[in-house]
Amino acid sequence: MSSLPIFCALNFEERRTFAQQTLYLTYMKFFIDTANLAQIQEAQELGVLDGVTTNPSLMAKEGISGDANVKAHYKAICAIVDGDVSAEVISTDYEGMIKEGEELAALDEKIVVKIPMIKDGVKALKYFSDKGIKTNCTLIFSAGQALMAAKAGATYVSPFIGRLDDISTDGLDLIESIRIIFDNYDFGTEILAASVRHPMHIIQCAEIGADVMTGPLSAMEALLKHPLTDIGLAKFLADHAKANS
Repeated sequence: MSSLPIFCALNFEERRTFAQQTLYLTYMKFFIDTANLAQIQEAQELGVLDGVTTNPSLMAKEGISGDANVKAHYKAICAIVDGDVSAEVISTDYEGMIKEGEELAALDEKIVVKIPMIKDGVKALKYFSDKGIKTNCTLIFSAGQALMAAKAGATYVSPFIGRLDDISTDGLDLIESIRIIFDNYDFGTEILAASVRHPMHIIQCAEIGADVMTGPLSAMEALLKHPLTDIGLAKFLADHAKANS
């Protein structure tokens, strides 16, 4: 069950103690969705990066091809970041996913094996969960798919909110539905909001309780910007220069 009803039943002092012991430990993770090493390094240096997600399309975009080169690139990413790095299998059959996943997991302890939401994928999620290997179930487009992945022991589920928006469906509604289901039954699986396109996606995902968001560096950097900040800083600097001239 969700901890919210328990929290609401506490008196003020009990709530404060509960918050000190529990609530402050929870925060939204920021993953960058790219295979570009320079962007990953820049996000890492910003000080807010918690992990990386990749996929075959992102690897191809960077010109990374061939099994050895792909694995070397994953190692290079792991050398930059401190958190989880999702590495996707190419196979769509159970045996192939197990073989690829075990090879990927052996590259670095930060590797999270990314598995597609298909029938054999659910079986693979269960296998890796039993082996203690972290997984990210990708291409989630319904609450039912997320529930199946969580039941199989996925570490993360990745609902693609941007792609749902592309077909005139509110992707944020899906995040909210999954949040309710996971909280109802205390699933340990984290909701990783994927296909994030812009800064408001990030804010809205934070408001409804996504555990993680993964998006481009541009969306993260957009959170830094506000015209009144620029105006205020310019005035502060101008006043300082005037007073010290």
